[in-house]
Amino acid sequence: MDSLGSLSAFVQAADTRSFTAAGRKLGVSSSAIGKAITRLEDKLGVRLFHRSTRAITLTPEGACFLERCRRIFSEIEAAEQELMHSQEAPRGTLRISLPLAGMLMMPTLSAFMQHYPEIALEIDFSDRLVEVIEEGFDAVIRAGELSDSRLMSRVLGTFELLLVASPAYLARQGLPATPADLQAHVCLHHRFATSGKLEPWPLAQPELPVSAVVNTIEPLIYMAEQGLGIACLPDFSIRPQLAQGRLVQVLAAHTRHSGTFRLLWPSSRHLSPKLRVFVDYMSAHLFARHPQDAA
Repeated sequence: MDSLGSLSAFVQAADTRSFTAAGRKLGVSSSAIGKAITRLEDKLGVRLFHRSTRAITLTPEGACFLERCRRIFSEIEAAEQELMHSQEAPRGTLRISLPLAGMLMMPTLSAFMQHYPEIALEIDFSDRLVEVIEEGFDAVIRAGELSDSRLMSRVLGTFELLLVASPAYLARQGLPATPADLQAHVCLHHRFATSGKLEPWPLAQPELPVSAVVNTIEPLIYMAEQGLGIACLPDFSIRPQLAQGRLVQVLAAHTRHSGTFRLLWPSSRHLSPKLRVFVDYMSAHLFARHPQDAA
């Protein structure tokens, strides 16, 4: 058991990159964590961490050892969860983080809540790069590639960026035939809340008029529907508008873009019943044509 305690101290320190944070999670002092890791290093005959007054980082030997330790604790946790939850219905609180565009995922999330009424969702909307493990999230949904080896992931679906406008706007201003024609149009832009940069449109045209800028997608959809200009929007966010003809795609032959949404969760965390059904449900329904019917 003492060995398992030292291994646990090592894994927590590696995940949090802090003896203090590891001690807080394990309910012991930072000095106790440091002593446990020193004893482990003495036993193994290798240094597991580079230490400085500001931070700790894994040595190559520490990184290799960490992967082994994770598998050990994953197997222990899996065995415990299998015994504890074999007959248990999914219940409890799930703390998840969604991008600001995640408001457009609410039909699917609402259907999930109706399907699993004993699971409470605690949702954080943010475009910043959250620290999944350090901030205690059970799962996050983000666009892009996985860059943290401490996380597991599942692809939820792909999306495309489309240039769209209302029929009324196009009747008034004319249909652009080439990207160069956009110079004579009202262009509605999205600014990334984290970087402060304008989201680039999927065109070779480098410079575009900037007639309005917002930092969330919902106002762009509204402005485009009201005939105020042309907007660049992800296809999943405007499916009803396209199907009903309230918005029309323009310059389709000139736009090329694809992105991926992934669901991420800590690799050291066994898939509890509540997390497993969330992962499975979102994978099956988030990019369904009619997510509101998923319940």
